[in-house]
Amino acid sequence: MNHKYANLSETEKTERHNQKMARKDSARDKMLARKTKEKGLIMVHTGKGKGKTTAAMGLAIRAIGNDMKIGIIQFVKGAWSTGETKVLNHFPELCTIKAMGEGFTWKTQNRDRDIELANIAWNEAKSLINNPEIKMVILDEINIVLKYDYIDLEDVKNTLKNKREDLHIVLTGRKAHDDIIELSDLTTEMEMVKHHFRDDVKAQLGIEY
Repeated sequence: MNHKYANLSETEKTERHNQKMARKDSARDKMLARKTKEKGLIMVHTGKGKGKTTAAMGLAIRAIGNDMKIGIIQFVKGAWSTGETKVLNHFPELCTIKAMGEGFTWKTQNRDRDIELANIAWNEAKSLINNPEIKMVILDEINIVLKYDYIDLEDVKNTLKNKREDLHIVLTGRKAHDDIIELSDLTTEMEMVKHHFRDDVKAQLGIEY
């Protein structure tokens, strides 16, 4: 119980609450009125928790819903058939999605092949980034390949620094490099509180893929 309101009648509580919400609304309107800048964002989804790619695909769907052309490069998950890919393939005029990997690095156990595929994927990503029709590029699991030094960090940084002003870029994957976080406009770290894998629950259709 909020002791501040303990001795008030229900009518008085309602009035106090409405006054408080009105002040918040006014303050928010003033804050939003100052936000006049438009720019393409660099967004990073990282952390040990589930939801990094899921959040990025949500952005993809939102962009498509606004008739924005997007490009998606999946650096690792090429070996998986996923529900989001099936959905996004219904919008070929707005969405280019390319799965360029052959599975997680601990599965392939072939570093030379992983490096080769990662660099092919990065070149495809740069092609999308340089396409003036594309408004958003999602680099799914790029943080993983950067962590393993499969692609050149400096090249990635320079590409991000020199991107078009109106282009949004999303980078996903665990353990994002500090330099990438520093370049970002928005970084979200997914924190794992509980995870069903730890209770021997396998990957679920519609949840993990």
